[in-house]
Amino acid sequence: MKLIGAHVAVDGGVASAPLNAAAIGAKAFAMFTRNPSRWKSEPLLPSEIEAFKDNCANGGYTPDVILPHDSYLINLGAKDTKKLFLSRMAFLDEMQRCEQLGLSMLNFHPGSHLNEMTEEECLRRIASSINKTLEQTSGVKAVIENTAGQGSNLGYSFEQLAFIISLIEDKSRVGVCIDSCHAFAAGYDLSTAEGYAGVWRHFDETIGLKYLSAMHINDTKKGLGSHVDRHETMGNGMLGMEFFRLLMADPRMNDIPLILETPNPDIWAEEIKTLYSLPGAL
Repeated sequence: MKLIGAHVAVDGGVASAPLNAAAIGAKAFAMFTRNPSRWKSEPLLPSEIEAFKDNCANGGYTPDVILPHDSYLINLGAKDTKKLFLSRMAFLDEMQRCEQLGLSMLNFHPGSHLNEMTEEECLRRIASSINKTLEQTSGVKAVIENTAGQGSNLGYSFEQLAFIISLIEDKSRVGVCIDSCHAFAAGYDLSTAEGYAGVWRHFDETIGLKYLSAMHINDTKKGLGSHVDRHETMGNGMLGMEFFRLLMADPRMNDIPLILETPNPDIWAEEIKTLYSLPGAL
């Protein structure tokens, strides 16, 4: 079965996330565990943690279908000492929050070189940041999200993701989340049957399908290889509905979170319903 959901709001605190997911018919969901625009956030209260776990249990949401996302400020490959320190501390806090909530994954963008170092130096620094955090935590997998390669963002090629993984000491605690919009913008053509098959063959040969832990399933406003990150509603972008039909029919995508980050939350319930109507989704 496909575990389809969306990145839901937590305006009422983290305990509201599973309720918001259930309201749109989601079988999986993504969320922030803290304010993504601040370096520091108030610690989770025991009552919040208990309410979150209760709401997840009542909604049938187990840790393997929940994909929390870290702060947008974090750059695990920063050259600037202060920024790197802040990023590593914030990332550790994110992982510890996942531990507290009983979650098993944390999704994050790898980092950016900001034209201050070589790509390899930045990738090595990202891997070092991940290793340091894994040493101080347990039970939570670091799930690296591919990027569109906009600006100086790294992690846009499967080779870069594989290089990071090769440097991770505990490979049982690292995975990959492929964002379809980012992948298409980076030059991976998922819009046709031939392209789709080729992309996943290349992924398996370069990274390994065993590391695929989740997907962000978005359409895209920009063209193949544009390196521009602009999400679009399902079927209304350059990927089109053929990608989503191929995805739903692909048994390799069963039992991992498939998360919508399409730009109109008002139609997420409709998009989820449409996806579940496609062959192979159930």
